[in-house]
Amino acid sequence: MELLTTNNVWMMICTALVFFMHLGFAFLEIGLTRQKNTLNILFKNIFIITIGLLLYCLVGFNLMYPGEFNGFLGFAGFGLDAPLTAEGTLDLAYNEGYTYWTDFLFQGMFAATAATIVSGAVAERIKIVPFMIFTLIYVGLVYPIAGSWKWGGGFLDEMGFHDFAGSTLVHSVGGWAAVVAVCLLGARIGKFKDGKPQAIPGHNIPLATAGVLILWLGWFGFNGGSVLSADPASTSLVLVTTCLAAAAGGVVAMLTSTAMYKNLDLTMFLNGILGGLVGITAGADVVTPTSAIIIGAIAGLLIVLAVSFVDNTLKLDDPVGAIAVHLVCGIWGTLAVGIFSTNPEHSFITQLIGVLCYAGICIISSFIIIFILKKTVGIRVSEREELEGLDAHEHGMDAYPDFRLNEH
Repeated sequence: MELLTTNNVWMMICTALVFFMHLGFAFLEIGLTRQKNTLNILFKNIFIITIGLLLYCLVGFNLMYPGEFNGFLGFAGFGLDAPLTAEGTLDLAYNEGYTYWTDFLFQGMFAATAATIVSGAVAERIKIVPFMIFTLIYVGLVYPIAGSWKWGGGFLDEMGFHDFAGSTLVHSVGGWAAVVAVCLLGARIGKFKDGKPQAIPGHNIPLATAGVLILWLGWFGFNGGSVLSADPASTSLVLVTTCLAAAAGGVVAMLTSTAMYKNLDLTMFLNGILGGLVGITAGADVVTPTSAIIIGAIAGLLIVLAVSFVDNTLKLDDPVGAIAVHLVCGIWGTLAVGIFSTNPEHSFITQLIGVLCYAGICIISSFIIIFILKKTVGIRVSEREELEGLDAHEHGMDAYPDFRLNEH
């Protein structure tokens, strides 16, 4: 009982840290976008976490953890049904690391993150109601079904696919949907001129910096809690590999962007840190500290190259760099398990199969959802609404009523 209590308390602390990450996402997104869309972004972030928890309670948890199922799709019923003893009290033998309720709440915090990733990529030009509908379907159905393939004991888990805390299951699931959404939505007005990308500066870089530091802190819960206990050896290793990868990602991104663009770009530095965090998330429990530094360093390099590739080659408009951070580094981190894992059973080919499976379900499902929304209710605001700001037109108020910057 004492061990269960200790483990459960640690898991609840980690749950709180992952919840705190949503503030980090919100700060990062509003900091890297323009003042006139601040309320719109905050509204989406609040909607995602509130509706995400409710959906995960009603259907998501039992879709993701259906018990015995065919490995592809299972459902244990609507709502939460905690295991009880013969006396009608909560069965504490549910798991040696945590209770049923803790399990639900910790996993529920992860569920909303996938839609939050999409929110940043489509910022400043998407209609809010279609985005809310997309969130309902993607978080309520697609994420938990895809998650069941690994974390629910599905076919990828049986194959030996390893994703410790979600480089693919969380970050790439959001990243693939972000790519589809950006393609169907189009770029912001003024982003491309004669085919060349133009910088659209964010209105509050200090706030974006605070957001990244909050996210880094939250990752102590994101990865540390994924140990699913307070085991000293495993937890401390995971926190060390997580921090080293983040630091390496930031430093390498800073150095690479400076070499390429001849300026010390703080936003690239920040995204390098996030890239390192996303990259280490799949294998934080099975790599050495030195390997973690290498994984984070490569993620930092990939961030700079991917941001340039998304802008200059693909001509996609991603205001916060979500595709580079969550998709590219998510894929890299998942594949890195097959290269650096200390477990000889982890295979690069199996990791690649897992990446491809998640690419398939995410691209197809997100395309169907967003394409139908585009053809029915429309997904993009009018030119006037975009130029004047979504805060005024979607919400009828201003985030900074007494302080207004000149914006285009």
